[in-house]
Amino acid sequence: MPSTRKAFRAALLHSLADPAEVGIEASYEYFEDGLLLVENGRISALGPASELLPTLPADLDIVHHRDALITPGFIDTHIHLPQTGMIGAYGEQLLDWLNTYTFPCESQFADPAHAEEVADIFIKELLRNGTTTAMVFGSVHPQSVNAFFEAAEKLDLRMIAGKVMMDRNAPDYLTDTAESGYLESKALIERWHGKGRLHYAVTPRFAPTSTPEQLTLAGQLLGEYPDLYLQTHISENLREVQWVKELFPERKGYLDVYDHYQLLGERSVFAHGVHLCDAECARLAQSGSAVAFCPTSNFFLGSGVFNLPMAEKHKLNVGIGTDVGGGTSFSILQTLNEAYKAMQLQGARLSPFKSLYLATLGGARALRLEDRIGSLQPGSDADFLVLDYHATPLLSYRLKQVRNIAETLFVLMTLGDDRTVKQTYAAGNLVHQR
Repeated sequence: MPSTRKAFRAALLHSLADPAEVGIEASYEYFEDGLLLVENGRISALGPASELLPTLPADLDIVHHRDALITPGFIDTHIHLPQTGMIGAYGEQLLDWLNTYTFPCESQFADPAHAEEVADIFIKELLRNGTTTAMVFGSVHPQSVNAFFEAAEKLDLRMIAGKVMMDRNAPDYLTDTAESGYLESKALIERWHGKGRLHYAVTPRFAPTSTPEQLTLAGQLLGEYPDLYLQTHISENLREVQWVKELFPERKGYLDVYDHYQLLGERSVFAHGVHLCDAECARLAQSGSAVAFCPTSNFFLGSGVFNLPMAEKHKLNVGIGTDVGGGTSFSILQTLNEAYKAMQLQGARLSPFKSLYLATLGGARALRLEDRIGSLQPGSDADFLVLDYHATPLLSYRLKQVRNIAETLFVLMTLGDDRTVKQTYAAGNLVHQR
């Protein structure tokens, strides 16, 4: 393939490290008038425009975005493809919400045509909101994952997904068996894992909907394919936590169920963790596992508030998750708005640079992909977005009052939404234009 060299001029901002570990000032790099060079789908250079412009060929086209900020693409570490059609469903907490809304909606994915239609809508929504990588739950039907990966492959997106494994405590029309869940997952792994920029995640929905036999086979899959991901839910809701104790009385607690079946590890992501204890956070960190912090759905379903300071104390990897359809927005910007409020309720601060980290490099580290995504470092995949300072009249007016990049970033995360995302690029290609 011929070299495809592109240049983008705008303000540039990306995370270098976790502010909780290195302090705010050392955690990011910012160029007020920067230049980003992309070659063959990867970032080849970034820096001040004044330094890089003289080094470029005279005939190279430069896309200049005035009054805009380029950041790495956002990373959503927890979201449900089949719940797109029930986002914003009224009036229930987690377990009743699953039975009333979620399971009937997911049943529609037995139809491959329906799966294709929703996969198309879902990916367009991700890209419209600047999300270039997501860790995605399918339904129990393999066709949900096939439809998603087929759509993602066409756009050369870096995506992670898996078929839900669920062999009990769910409607008959929506359960697999321990054996069929294993075999269907294995077939999907053979077809998709490592194809282009796609990765497979073994996906037991959560401990209450899998028998010990199914959890054993989920662990077996991780042993058979060492670079697979694992995604599931943990300690989201107090009734759920109690239910797990009743179903697994021989285990010390919720996390110990997953630990016993060898589901913890460096590519394991546990959604929510609202009611984790200190010892469980320590064990997750020790195993290299990560938690997806999903503030919007935690508020919407009345589940509680994630203790980010406790996670930081244990150096536990944390990414941000929209958790659509328990979450009510595909927008990572809006999700960070909710994350800030979650910390305020605990008397804690969430700096805009920590928010940026959670949405980009922190998510990449949670997924063990920081060498590929999550920053604008040379060698990284050219997954980035352009945020428009004039996306709405209020945003435009409010940003005239700011004094520095910290204030700018915080306003974008508080007032911004899908309209703020002017363009989204994946592997150097324009995949969304507002």
